[in-house]
Amino acid sequence: MSDAQRRPGRLRAALRMGLKGIVWLTLALAAAALLALTLAVQQSPRWPEPTAVSAADVARARDFLHRNDPRRPAFGPFRTLIASEREANLMLDQLVRRVAPGGSAQLMLAGGSARLQASLPVPHSPVAAWLNIAATLHETPGLPAIADLRVGRLPVPAWLAERLLPALAARLNATPEGALALDMVRRVRLTPARVEVVYEWGDDGLQRLLGTLLPPAEQARLTAYAQALSGAMQAHVSAGGSTGLPLANLLPPLFTLASQRSVGGDAVAENRAALLTLALQAIGRRMSDLVPAIQAAPQPPHLTMTLAGREDFAQHFLISAALALEGGGPLADAIGVYKETVDLRQGSGFSFNDIAADRAGARLGLLARRDPQALQQRLARGARESDFMPDVADLPEFLGRKEFLATYGGLDAPPYRRMLADIDRRLDALPLLR
Repeated sequence: MSDAQRRPGRLRAALRMGLKGIVWLTLALAAAALLALTLAVQQSPRWPEPTAVSAADVARARDFLHRNDPRRPAFGPFRTLIASEREANLMLDQLVRRVAPGGSAQLMLAGGSARLQASLPVPHSPVAAWLNIAATLHETPGLPAIADLRVGRLPVPAWLAERLLPALAARLNATPEGALALDMVRRVRLTPARVEVVYEWGDDGLQRLLGTLLPPAEQARLTAYAQALSGAMQAHVSAGGSTGLPLANLLPPLFTLASQRSVGGDAVAENRAALLTLALQAIGRRMSDLVPAIQAAPQPPHLTMTLAGREDFAQHFLISAALALEGGGPLADAIGVYKETVDLRQGSGFSFNDIAADRAGARLGLLARRDPQALQQRLARGARESDFMPDVADLPEFLGRKEFLATYGGLDAPPYRRMLADIDRRLDALPLLR
């Protein structure tokens, strides 16, 4: 047989071998990907539960904000934000709550480096699935670099970890917050006791920050709720209503609007805007303070928003609701306790009925995130105060420091815990907050 006659046969054999090679390579790559996925994804979180926020932490956060206020006078455009390890972990915890609800993260500082541990739930997984991440960060003249990275039982080579950073930066740059941070931050210093973030704060820093926190779409959303609130309050005045306007009368029109705007949209964002609008009104602030475009719109009349006939209950309830939706119930509870401990030392005294209003609002805020459209539909149909606020007329209030300590022993004592358990039982019985 001549070479010309043998050539087609050799070609077919080569093609079969090449095809087999492609098939085996594909199978090998698929097996490698499956193995990597099996090693990376685990059935349970490895790291501790999210950081518990206490009233002392709230005081610490207030001091942190005062120390690091970028509006304070400084020489030159550069500022340095300084956070202790505890403060850094509180901020990290709130970030994780926003981007990966249920997850946790911890930062452990050392000289020139830090160890980051995080457990993040895999979104939309039909079974329990977690990414347990451990990374070592090293200080550089700019942003920290990843020295080593492990996801579950899968070690990630340093060269691959470094290549992931540009991709992460690109994703951050795609968000307004990330783009602002990447543009402003110049260096991160890591010491055993604290994190120092050097950033540039120009003359337009505050305007840029507000523009990031409230992009045009969010400003338009808040404007819609400010106008709805103004209309509802004006209707109350036109109907001859009193200067005290019950919160239960304002929830239906605002959450009717939220339900309408949520069709094909973001129901949680609509609930956030509704609660923020109500909370600002309750404490005597106007949405126009945050959104200048609203200044040209009709302003709501000067009315007092009440809950159970009291202005302070409406304030406690709505601020806690907005905080819980944004940062989780424990944060709202801790801020409520902090406020009462401040009153205990220098104000009107400790009031358990204020705590009840705080915890009721926190439950509503969590429901606004957990089941946003169901809450919208329920409130749009109308709600009585007794649906979301328990009877607290019998709870002690205006307790002085000596009386509070003598009767309840402090924030960790059993008598105080029993009072909180009683408040929670009352909240459990409310139709809207079950």
